[in-house]
Order: sequence, then structure tokens, then C-alpha cells
Amino acid sequence: MQDLQQTINIALDYLRGIWIKKRFVIICTWIFCPIGFFYVASMPNVYESEAKVYVDTRSLLQPLLRGLALQTNPQTEIETMAKTLLSRSNVEEIARQADLDITATDDAAYTRLINELSNDIELKSTGRDNIYTIAYAHPNAEMAQTVVQETLDLFVEGSLGNNRRDTDTANRFLDEQIAEYESRLLESEQRLADFKRQYADILPQQGSFYDNLKTLNQQLESNQLQIRETEQQVNSLKGQLQPSSDGSTDNITIQTRFDSRIENLETRLDELLLRFTEIHPDVIETNTLLENLKASRQREIDAMVNSPSSDSSSMNLLTQEIRLEISRLESLMASLEVRAKDTQAKITALRSKIDLVPQVEAESTALNRDYGIMQQKYEELLNRRESAELSRRADVSSEDLQFRIIEPPLVPQKPSGPKRLIFYTAVLILGFGAGTGLAFLVSQFSPVLVRAHQLTTMTTYPILGSVTHIDIDNITKKNRFKIIVFSLSSGAILLMFIGLVGLEILNINPLA
Repeated sequence: MQDLQQTINIALDYLRGIWIKKRFVIICTWIFCPIGFFYVASMPNVYESEAKVYVDTRSLLQPLLRGLALQTNPQTEIETMAKTLLSRSNVEEIARQADLDITATDDAAYTRLINELSNDIELKSTGRDNIYTIAYAHPNAEMAQTVVQETLDLFVEGSLGNNRRDTDTANRFLDEQIAEYESRLLESEQRLADFKRQYADILPQQGSFYDNLKTLNQQLESNQLQIRETEQQVNSLKGQLQPSSDGSTDNITIQTRFDSRIENLETRLDELLLRFTEIHPDVIETNTLLENLKASRQREIDAMVNSPSSDSSSMNLLTQEIRLEISRLESLMASLEVRAKDTQAKITALRSKIDLVPQVEAESTALNRDYGIMQQKYEELLNRRESAELSRRADVSSEDLQFRIIEPPLVPQKPSGPKRLIFYTAVLILGFGAGTGLAFLVSQFSPVLVRAHQLTTMTTYPILGSVTHIDIDNITKKNRFKIIVFSLSSGAILLMFIGLVGLEILNINPLA
């Protein structure tokens, strides 16, 4: 508690020191405040024009064209345009359209004009609502409205124009790439065709070289097997035409009408013997019937052989048929041998080129791969161009971005600045603050004792008592005079401040 009281006493001592040196407050206030008030009052009025625009990024065609046409994100486009709106090229365009550039007399002035214009134009966004505010302040109200209008037009037209320019640029790029890939594709097709013509015997139409060689070997084996089978048939038929030792033709196989029945009974007999013994009635009956059929067959053959007409007609006819079959089989065998020789020749030709196969197939694979890649890229570019064309038609029929002006830029009737009330207040605070600070410093460098305890603190000697000044009345009068002067001075400054604030509220410029 004692420390707090000591702190309060020290603060009061500082305030008494400042009060004693209050003449410095008067000096600073009359130096800073009138000059500052005059400077603030002489500042020209600034008029601010503002416009609000809503950007609608919704489009009915977007869900319909999804997957069919190339689509961009309208939200991203409008954000990009907002970020690049105040680029140097755009600001120069705004200056030219608003005739601000004619005020610049040299390059330095023109550069300064563009920088100031870029800093003074304000573009604000509300975020997800897609509402943008464009504001600009200028001493000329009509010029402020013109600059905002030109900025708004550039914002709207630039967003739509960029989309069309991007589409045209993309179409030109796709056309150039398609033409280039088409030329490269034709060259690749020509190289592939020349390569196939050069190695047509090694590169078959279907399968690989080794598949073709394997197929020819299989064909050769099949032909050789058919030749052996045909040769066996010819030998068998020739054996039937050979006469017996007594000159008869017993070796000739004669077909009768009992042959098929005998063959069926022999088959049935084999089946019965697998299940029954030889004394089974069915087995006995089948044996009896089989012997009767064989006897009947033999009688028919004997009758055919012993008959004069049969010997001259039937036997000759049978022999002739056998010889015709032999002739047919021999012709077939000769044809198969020719085919086998041709297949063998092909196999020999392929085997002679077997060392070239890996190199040729590797080159063929590379050519086909390059051709396939270029063809794939070419088809992709064609599809992209169709999508881009569809997107262009969609852009022509319906824009993705719809701009709606919420508040058009108007010519402001009242100035928006400068904020003289704030500046007047700042000047007043600065004047009194500077005077108070100067008085405090002077009181510290040239201190005045106002309490007896201060002397004890400075000298460490105890104070036994105090006496008043013998001319206390004169001193009191001087102090009152100083207080009156300080009050009148501060009151004049405050009246000056209040008057200027009142004029500002009434929108009256005293220096106009």
C-alpha cells in the first residue's frame, strides 16, 4: 500500500512539473494545430464511385454436355480474371478509355499514373456468393464514375473474351497437331508397307515365322502319311489282281449278297461267346445259321465262277473296277508327292532365312509399335477436336458466365474523403501531445520542487518545517494569469477544432 502511494505521489509530481511548464503546451498547440488544421482543410475532396456485379456460373448445358464436350470450371475462370483484372496491360487500357493517359506529360508521369490507378482501384469479392464490388476514388466525380464503368466493362468483356480466345487457341493448336501427326502417320504407313514388301516371305500374313514353319512341317508329315496310306492301298489292290499258281483268279475278292449278313452274325457270335459257352442254345443256333450263310455264299461264288457268262462279264467288270481304283490312287499319290515336294521346298527356303528372323521380327515390332502409337495419338487428337468444336458451339448458344449488374456506377454527389474529422482530431491530439511531452522533458531537465518531501529524497536530510513566500499574493496573481492564458489558448484551439468539425459535418469547405 505504501508503494502504491509512493507511485501516485511520483505521478502527481510529474503532472505538477508538466503544469508548471504548460507554456510549452501553448507553444506546441499554436505551432501544430493551426498549420495542421489549415493543411487538412486545404486537402481536395475525393469522390468515390462504386459498382456491384453478380456472376452467375450456373448453366443448363453443363450437365447435358458432361462427358461429350471439353468443359472448364467457370468458378476458376472468374477467379482468375478477378486476380488479373488489375494487371498493367488492363490498367493501361482503363486509363486510355477514361482519357487519364492524356494527363501524363512524360514516361515517368505515365508510369506514376498507372501505378496510382492500379493501387486506387479496389476489387472486392464476397466469396461464395460471386458478388464483386469495384470502387475508385478521384477528385473529379465524373472521372471516378468513368473509371469504375471502364473497369466493370473490362471485367465482363474480358471474362467472356478470354473464354473465346482460349477456345480459338485450342482449336488452332489441335489443327496443327493433327496435321503434323497425319503427316507422320502417312510416313510411318509408307515405311511399314515398304518393309512388308521387302520381307513378305519372312513375315507371313498370319502368325509368326516359327508358326508358319511349324505349320509347313505338319503339312509335310500329313502328306507323307497320306502317301504311305495310298501306296498301301495300291499294293493291296494289285495283290488282288495277281492270279493263283494254277492260273485262276481265286485271289480276287468277290462280293456277294451274303457278306453283310455273315459279318453281322460273326459280330453277334463274338458277343454271345463273351457271355455264354459254346453249348448255349443261342450260340449253337448262331453257329448253325452262320455255317448255312457261308455255304450259300460259297455256292453263289462257285456258280459265278463256273458260269461262262460270269467268267466273261462279271470277272472282267470286277477286274476293270479294281484297275480303275488303282489308277485313281496312283494319281492321288503322285499329287500328294508333288505337294510334299512343294512343302519341303518351302520349308527349306524358310530354314535358309531363319538367321534373319529375329532381326526382321524386331524391326517389324518396332515399326508396328511406332505406327500404333502415332495412330492412337492421331485418333485422340481427332476426338479432342470434335469435343472442342462441340464446346465452341455450346459456348455460342449459351454462355457459362452470366453477369448481372446489381448496382451500376453512378456519379457521386457527396465527397467520400478525405476523412477530415479523423485528421482534425489527429492534429489536435498531436498538438497537445507534443506540448505535453515537451513540457515533461523540460520539467525533468529543469525540475521544480513542489513538495518538501522531494528535497528529502534529493538530499537525504530531514525537513523540519517550511515557510511560505513573502510575496505570495503576487505569485498567486501570476499563476492565475497563466491559467487564464492557458485556458484561453486551449479554448481557442478547441473552438477552432469544433468549428472545423461543424463545417465538415455540414459539408462546407472553408477554403473552397
